[in-house]
Amino acid sequence: MLVLVLNSGSSSIKYQLLEPDSGTVSASGLVSRIGEDVGPGEPTIEHHGRGGEIVHTGPIPDHAAGLKLVFGLFAADGQDLATAGLAAAGHRVVHGGEVFYRPTLITDEVLATIRDLSSLAPLHNPANVIGIECAMRLLPGVPQVAVFDTAFFHGLPAAAKTYAVDAGIAAKFGIRRYGFHGTSHEYVSGQAAAFLGRRPEDVNQIVLHLGNGASGSAIRAGRAVDTTMGMTPLEGLVMGTRSGDLDPGIILHLERNGLDVAEIDVLLNRESGLKGLSGINDFRELHAHMESGDAAARLAYDVYIHRLRHYIGAYLIELGRVDVITFTGGVGENSSQVRFDALAGLERFGIAIDPQLNDVRNRSAHRISKSDSEIAVLVVPTNEELAIARAAADLVRPG
Repeated sequence: MLVLVLNSGSSSIKYQLLEPDSGTVSASGLVSRIGEDVGPGEPTIEHHGRGGEIVHTGPIPDHAAGLKLVFGLFAADGQDLATAGLAAAGHRVVHGGEVFYRPTLITDEVLATIRDLSSLAPLHNPANVIGIECAMRLLPGVPQVAVFDTAFFHGLPAAAKTYAVDAGIAAKFGIRRYGFHGTSHEYVSGQAAAFLGRRPEDVNQIVLHLGNGASGSAIRAGRAVDTTMGMTPLEGLVMGTRSGDLDPGIILHLERNGLDVAEIDVLLNRESGLKGLSGINDFRELHAHMESGDAAARLAYDVYIHRLRHYIGAYLIELGRVDVITFTGGVGENSSQVRFDALAGLERFGIAIDPQLNDVRNRSAHRISKSDSEIAVLVVPTNEELAIARAAADLVRPG
């Protein structure tokens, strides 16, 4: 059984062809800079297949053109998708609203509803829709399955999902905390429980998905009870280019002083976070600047860690009993300094990092806490593509 997983962004498409049961990846790649001008020789598709890496350079006007080129690269690599016997195409869709909270077979009606939900995720859902439409045209007869980033957090307790605004306004405009990165949080929490040799329903967890986008979750007995992101992916932790938590009065202040909605949107989503504080949103570069004495880089890092510790503390109290804290995502998996600083000095709460274990590079799930630490601390690589592939395969699998 083969599943093609597609993650369509506003100017990119990430893809994998994989066997969901074994997790074997046959091919993967990235289409970048869709609709942008590119210079001579700049790669716009990097395809990794059976024959190694294939690189396509040159402008790609739209998503349809990008996917057609990808299909051509698959064929050139000896894996023609038209004849590969695909069981399904699985699509990452960012926002399911109140409507979608489990993997869903895409019909015209479902696609129209996903499009309507774009008001809740204007930066993401429109691109997701375009990717689905292109795949439906290029893969006629192949089931298309949507897997929603918000689904894992659909059942948040009322107290956790409700904003303290006028109830009628909230109902009219769909204002509630939805949460994001749900596919990753669900996958990683399952892997963490398995690593401990326990069932998810027997484990209370804090999962920290730290990448350019960042989110945390509190999970009690396998069910999410809180998360840092809210109605949009802007709330919560400090991120690469997003502000995270913000006094809403700041937005009013900016508007009164001449910034329009579009400018504020760009400011908070693309020019804030680590980038806004230091001009840098790559953690490797940020660490290098800190080591050279860059005060702005140090402040950005300290603000990042302060917010992260704030939520860890909140979730320790909210859960009452915590069995495991798990780091994942590009930063969570690779920055031992972030992991150490996030949990430093918490021994009295049953959290004790082993510095030697924390510094070991390991691409597999591994423990970084001391043997006598009451709360286990793990690093678990996320694999959203595999999670999407398995969800799609389970939906279309006969019987």
